[in-house]
Amino acid sequence: MIYLMIMKKTTTTLLLLLISFTTFSQTKDSPYEWDWVRDGIWTGAALGTTVTGYSLIIGKDDITEAKLQQEVANQDNINFIDKWAVGYESEAAIGQSNIPFAMSFASPFVLLFDDEVNEHTAQILGLYLESLSTTAGLYTVTAGLVNRSRPYVYNEDVSLERRLINNGQRSFYSGHVAAAATATFFAAKVYSDFNPDSPAKVWVWAGAATIPAAVGYFRIKAGQHFLTDVLLGYGLGAVTGYFVPELHKTDDSVIEVVPSAGMSATGDIYRGIGLQMTF
Repeated sequence: MIYLMIMKKTTTTLLLLLISFTTFSQTKDSPYEWDWVRDGIWTGAALGTTVTGYSLIIGKDDITEAKLQQEVANQDNINFIDKWAVGYESEAAIGQSNIPFAMSFASPFVLLFDDEVNEHTAQILGLYLESLSTTAGLYTVTAGLVNRSRPYVYNEDVSLERRLINNGQRSFYSGHVAAAATATFFAAKVYSDFNPDSPAKVWVWAGAATIPAAVGYFRIKAGQHFLTDVLLGYGLGAVTGYFVPELHKTDDSVIEVVPSAGMSATGDIYRGIGLQMTF
């Protein structure tokens, strides 16, 4: 019950914040459309999932020394794609990863220098929030439920305390890379939809692909993630960043997101969202 109340308050607060900012004008100049019911449910549910996932993360137990020794003893069983990163650890690389990470979050705001995009600032910011909250929800729940030791956990030069704390069990998957890819692919997608004939699109997409890749490289060097963690985060982030705007296209879309509500056979009222495909 408390959880449902928090979810409701979070969704209501978000909608009031967007309303107070401005009203989304559905003009023919924008390639997107915003639906308050659909997108309010979507974003509110994603933010609520993020809160749930975060509670799972902070509630994870530290590992014991016996478990740590077992992990170290079995490190030869790590798959060949990831094995080369075992033991990586670098504080400098963590700081270096923060540079492209910050750039990725700023990239959608650069779009506001485009006059056509700038006329729909609130709409784009709403879609950006929706994209990031979707990625955050997926990541936090996964990180809260899955235990996988980070590469630095296998490094005996790292302090025992750091190797044992629960943060060391959040290698799967890379949330930094997922968030970075969501932001840059969102920016590239929006730019392309507003400027379909622009010759700069190839460079925009190249930048969108490179920035999260750089984040992933430094996260691996820092000992925070294995390659498969980075690849999965990259893929999920890129898909979210691309398809959230795509699902909001005003053209006759093949796939649409629609709200769903009703009453189950047991008499429980449910609300949610679903995908509708047109053939």
